[in-house]
Amino acid sequence: MPLTEPYDDHLPEEGSSTAVPEAGGNPGAGAPETGAEPPPAGADLPEALSAEAGAGPPEAAADHAGPAGTGPPEAGAAEAGPPEPEPSLPEPVRQRIVALTAAVLPGLPADEVPVPLRRVAKFAPNRRARLGGSVIAAQLTADPLFRQRVTARVLADAGDLGAAVVEGTAPAAADPVEVAALAYLVRPRGWRELIDASGAVVRAEADSAVVAELVREAEQRATRAEHDRAVARVEADKLRDELARVREELGQLREDNRQLQRSLRETQARERRANDLLATERGRATRAAADSDAELRRARARLAEAEAAAGVAKASAKEARSVDDARLWLLLETIGQAAVGLRRELALDPVDKLPADFVADAFTDAPVTAQAGPAARARDTDDPARLDQLLALPRAHLVVDGYNVTKRGFGEMSLEQQRKRLITGLGGIAAQTGDEVTVVFDGAERMHGLPPTPRGVRVLFSRKGETADELIRRLVRAEPPGRPVVVISSDREVADGVRRHGAYPLGADSLLRRLSRS
Repeated sequence: MPLTEPYDDHLPEEGSSTAVPEAGGNPGAGAPETGAEPPPAGADLPEALSAEAGAGPPEAAADHAGPAGTGPPEAGAAEAGPPEPEPSLPEPVRQRIVALTAAVLPGLPADEVPVPLRRVAKFAPNRRARLGGSVIAAQLTADPLFRQRVTARVLADAGDLGAAVVEGTAPAAADPVEVAALAYLVRPRGWRELIDASGAVVRAEADSAVVAELVREAEQRATRAEHDRAVARVEADKLRDELARVREELGQLREDNRQLQRSLRETQARERRANDLLATERGRATRAAADSDAELRRARARLAEAEAAAGVAKASAKEARSVDDARLWLLLETIGQAAVGLRRELALDPVDKLPADFVADAFTDAPVTAQAGPAARARDTDDPARLDQLLALPRAHLVVDGYNVTKRGFGEMSLEQQRKRLITGLGGIAAQTGDEVTVVFDGAERMHGLPPTPRGVRVLFSRKGETADELIRRLVRAEPPGRPVVVISSDREVADGVRRHGAYPLGADSLLRRLSRS
């Protein structure tokens, strides 16, 4: 049977929802949740209400039963005639209906909440109406019993306004949206007129808001236009001032142009005069260049004559030098032959020991002999080149103050490592130059752990009660006069002592630099 909408003059009693199925004689009317399927989610409330009004289930007739004690719903539906379509609700009214339903939804018993809305009832208050609005609207349209339960809760919270809506009247000061929402849920006599009146008020307010917005926009446009006119006037004044300034600058530029033209004419005249002077000077420069070329040719001729004279003088000097060289060679040859004759006349045999060997035998416990070789004297300096010059002299004797050199050059090593490094380096010098080399160390006894003595190197240790400096002076005094003896020591007392006996003292740095090159 089609669903009819009888007018409810009074709020239905709490037990009327359970008595409706008995009046209708249909046992399935007590479970509207399972008897009617809600519209699809997302449908608007007016569309869902309109669709349900035209094709509602027979059990939905319980929603239109009057207060307790009224006749059965079938009779009322028969008198009502065909169902009226759902009214078109303004958007604010629809949203308010959903909000009221969402607010009372958690307060309903669990068995009175339709199955599609049980999950929505668990949402947070601010999400319930926003996310479950379509489902709530569908259930309000499809389930009249659920709408009555919601209406009872909403009227209890509405107070006097709810009572006035139940009576079919609306207070003049009441919110038309609130009145229309309550009228849709309660549905008293004339509820459609209340909804239409509220919709007209809402639309009038919306139109008024639109008109006010249009007026405000017009006023804003007028204000902007006035501001633009003021700005345009200011800009026009600025442009007039700028035009006057530009005209003044143009006049000044014209005057400057006239002055520049006069200056240009004067400059051109000066340029012509300068060109004339330049031509004159070029002629003079050409004549001066010709004179310079002639003088240069004369100078080159004199230079050629001077070079020829220098060549002749050079040839004469070369010839004279050749004569001097011949004389010097003859003198040296005569001296050499005289030395050979003197050696033959004195019958001197080659010796096995050198003077330093006798000093070693007398003042050390275990002397070490070494072969003699060429040596040379040098000046008192630390230059290793001077040392090389002295060692290049024939039959030179190199005497080294051992610890004075090692402690200056590599004092961070132990004494044994110092002696080993110095003796090894002196062996290289002896091998390169063939000179006699003697190294002297302080020590009462011969030290143990010495490396094998290189060929040409003599190692001496001073005896108890005598220093290495004294031993060095004895070695120098033992050498024959005229033999080059080189003493390596940075001790000033040693240097002064050996210099008095004809030796050449050098600093320890000269030997250290010489060893670093080996």
